Amino acid sequence: MSDEQAAGSEVLEEARRALEAGRPWRARDLLATYVESDRDPEALALLAQVLNDMGDLPRAGAIWFAAGAKGPEVDAAVAAWRDQAGDDFGVMWRSLPASVRAEPRPRRIEALRQRARTVEVAAAEERADTASADGGEEDDDSGVDAAWLVAWVLAVVFVVFAVIGFVTALGWVVPG
Repeated sequence: MSDEQAAGSEVLEEARRALEAGRPWRARDLLATYVESDRDPEALALLAQVLNDMGDLPRAGAIWFAAGAKGPEVDAAVAAWRDQAGDDFGVMWRSLPASVRAEPRPRRIEALRQRARTVEVAAAEERADTASADGGEEDDDSGVDAAWLVAWVLAVVFVVFAVIGFVTALGWVVPG
């Protein structure tokens, strides 16, 4: 057994012990941290089940989708995930653990990635078209910029203190 497999087994055992002790949030945290860096199908499945049992259907749906799970419970959770994301494929893609987004990807994950990229490219093109239709100006000068306001206030304060300092120094040099 490799070190990674041993670490995965330890995480799974500790998560199961946490569940038996009535601490599902501890199991969730352990598993979520683990699957972020390791694409372990057993850990993904257990994490999805824990999330589902805790009532977090959208996150359970994302993890079950990543694990490739099937079944009516899975379908309901995946539907909740899609609904929460508003079928925004970019949001859905980013909600998957990093280990699942890493290459090599299963076909369903790659398909989601491609759809997310297609939507992002289309949105970028739309923003570029809108900017060019508006004359290319993206700055909105209708409001007050907080940084400029702070800079002006500091400049005024600096000038006031400089004048006070000059008058004080002048009083020391010129008697009476």
